[in-house]
Order: sequence, then C-alpha cells, then structure tokens
Amino acid sequence: MNLGRLRLSVPSLTTRLFASHLLVAVVGALVTFAVVRFTAPALFEERAAGPGGARHRANVSSPLREVMADAVTTALLLGVLAGVVTAAALGVLASRRLLRSLRSVRSGTRAIATGDYRHRIPLPPEAELAAVASDVNDLAVRLADTEARRVRLLAEVAHEMRTPLTVIDGYAEGVLDGVFAPAELVQIETEVGRLRRLADDLSTLSRAEEGRLDLHPADVDLSDLAVQVADRLRPQFDDAGLTVTVHPPPRPVVVWADADRITQVLTNLLGNALAATETGGVSIDITAGRDTATVTVTDTGEGLDPDDVERVFERFYRVPSRRRGEHDLGSGIGLTISRRIARAHGGDLSAGSPGRGHGARFILQLPTRRDHLLRR
Repeated sequence: MNLGRLRLSVPSLTTRLFASHLLVAVVGALVTFAVVRFTAPALFEERAAGPGGARHRANVSSPLREVMADAVTTALLLGVLAGVVTAAALGVLASRRLLRSLRSVRSGTRAIATGDYRHRIPLPPEAELAAVASDVNDLAVRLADTEARRVRLLAEVAHEMRTPLTVIDGYAEGVLDGVFAPAELVQIETEVGRLRRLADDLSTLSRAEEGRLDLHPADVDLSDLAVQVADRLRPQFDDAGLTVTVHPPPRPVVVWADADRITQVLTNLLGNALAATETGGVSIDITAGRDTATVTVTDTGEGLDPDDVERVFERFYRVPSRRRGEHDLGSGIGLTISRRIARAHGGDLSAGSPGRGHGARFILQLPTRRDHLLRR
C-alpha cells in the first residue's frame, strides 16, 4: 500500500524534464546575474578612469556609477526572465517530443505482447530510442518466426498422428464387427509402435533444441562404431539386394563422444540410404584430420534436388521416394535429431548430392578433442 502511494507521488517524466530545463536556466541566470552585477561597476570605473588610473578614478561621478549599476541590474533581470521563459518553453517541447517517441515504443511493445508480431515500431529521431525500437522490431521478427514454427510443428505432429490413429481405429472396428480376425490386431500393435517412436523422437528433439540432451561422452573409436552399425543392418541390405561397405583408415579414429548417440546418428543415415537406394549400395568412409573426424555415407540412390539438400533436415520433411518399406514408418525427424546430436557434440551433419538420380552423401563431422564438447 505504501509502495503504491510512493509510486503515485513520483512526478511524471514530463514534469521532471520541464523542471530540469527550468532549474538549469535559473541556476545559469542567477550565476550570470551575480557575476555581472558585482563586476560590471568595477569594470565601468576602470574603463571610465582611463589612462590616469587611480587619480582619474576619483573623478568618476558616483551618480553615473549608480545609474549604470541600475541599468545593468534591470537588463539582467529582463535577460533572466527571458531565459527562464525560453528554457521552460524549450523544455516543454523537448519533453513532448521525447514522450511521443516513448509512447510509440510503448504501444509497439504492447502490441507485440498481445501477439501482433507483424507490428513494427517507427524509428524515432533520437538515436538511443531508435536503437531500442530497432531491437524491439527484431524481437518481433524472431517471435513471429518462433510462433510460425510452433504452429507448423503442431500441424505436422497432428498429421503424423492422424494416419496411425486412423489405421488403429479401422482395425479395431473391423475386429469388433468380426470383419477381421483377432490376428489382425498385430497391425494395431505396429501402429502403436509407430506412435511410440514418434513420441520418443519428439521428446529427444525437444531436449536437443532446448540444449538438454543427455550426453555421456567417452573416448570412442568412430571406425568401430561404423562397422558395428553396418554389420547390424547388413541383413536388411542383403534382403534388398544392396551392398554396404565400410572404409576405415588404418589407425583408430578416436573421438570424445556419446557412443549411443553417435550410433543413433549412423543408424539413421544408413537407414535413409537403404530406403532411397534400389540398386548398387552404400559406402561408409571414415577419415581423421587434425581436429576433426569425418564419416561420409554415400549411396547410389535417388539423390537430392538442390532445394532438398538443406530441407531434409527440417522436421517431418520427406523427399519423395519410389521405395516403400519398413523405413517409411519412421517419424520423419530422424535427420533433424541427428544434426542436433552432431552439433551438441561440437560437430555438424550436412548433405550433398549431384542431383536427382545420382545418389546422395551425408557428412558427419565430430571433433577429436575433448575441449570442443566441454565448451559447448
């Protein structure tokens, strides 16, 4: 209660600006008045005395000195009054101009706070306020982008959930109506597994984007991880009539990384290559530089258009594929998560392709020194 009364008693910015201008003018006028009033008569006597000095100074008429002093006093009073009035007027104009700019910034921030991210604040003439307005406009752009991504994510998640839920509903009704045998419940189990994977992937992606991805780094031989992943997926490549080969360097490539997370990335890259390839195969090349180790997964599949090279890392974006199989049951955010995992390790994941029909390559880069991960 006392705090509220204290806030109400604080003068407005207009009053304080006006008072500050007026105070400066009054103080300056009083100082000027005092200096001129007490020095002007002495200077007058000195100038009036002329070259004769003290002998002629006595001849200066005292009434004339008093008249000059009164004239100076009157002129000073008029000057002080004119200065104070002018300063007050300029203070009012300056405060109104400043408050007009502040109101514009305030109304803009209120509009943005209510969700109107398209609102832009006109840049005031004052440089400092213009910088604030520019920062607020940049904030509005970023908030609009975040909101658009949030809405798009919700729509994409709803779309991804709609298909398995429709299948589950259809099979459940079929079993209840006696159209399907109870054995068909295995299809429901498959779709439930798909929903579970989607939920797990979304949880992982959320933690990665918020910087809360749990990592348990250790010294890991990247070549061994690639060989293990290739051996585990080799039966699927054999069933599809494809080859998978690993080309490790002669010496171990040791990186400071979370083995499970990097295995997740490599599994996703090989799974995507398997889904996109009809003939030929996939090769995995591991190289080691001074500070960076690189894993390049190259396939002879459908390839990527130039516009798809970056878009494949967007959430739920899928490149049109002629192949259909188990991999199509994925969540559509595997590459998004893989890139986040790579960057959480201080590395990166990128893609490249000569064009559609000419295969694609995905390049995983990881730092070989521990301090890269410790500084993230």
